[in-house]
Amino acid sequence: MAATLRLARRGTHRRPFYHIVATDSRFKRDGRYLEQIGFYDPLGKTQLAVDQDKALKWLKTGATTSATVKKLLRRAGVAATAKTAP
Repeated sequence: MAATLRLARRGTHRRPFYHIVATDSRFKRDGRYLEQIGFYDPLGKTQLAVDQDKALKWLKTGATTSATVKKLLRRAGVAATAKTAP
């Protein structure tokens, strides 16, 4: 199973809201996922929330990230701690 961290779109027309999820790479973008690790709201006041423990767990197990999720994790401070973690 190839795990990946990516965005799953929620929300309505012209009001996007995204969940950051860990999923099997064969699953659909907005379909089933293994675990939710945070959310990203590009229009709201609280724009980004990430559970750092869950994100590090998936990164340590070898999960790949999409380009957008990689940027969001870097903004949340997870990427810096992933490099220093053993």
